[in-house]
Amino acid sequence: MEGCEDCLAAGGRWVHLRLCLGCGKVACCDSSPAKHASKHFVDEGHPVIRSFEPGETWRWCFEDNTIV
Repeated sequence: MEGCEDCLAAGGRWVHLRLCLGCGKVACCDSSPAKHASKHFVDEGHPVIRSFEPGETWRWCFEDNTIV
């Protein structure tokens, strides 16, 4: 994946990338202007993402608002 799927489609930009563990969608973080990973959770209900940045392995649960 080259970047945030939604930002690429809209010509936007992102800061960091996140991977939805429910469906594999790559989206931008909340530090990015569009906050597509959070929007994906609201729209699709997939609660757990992980960092898609090189060398990072942490996961985040939107429902629990915590690292898992």
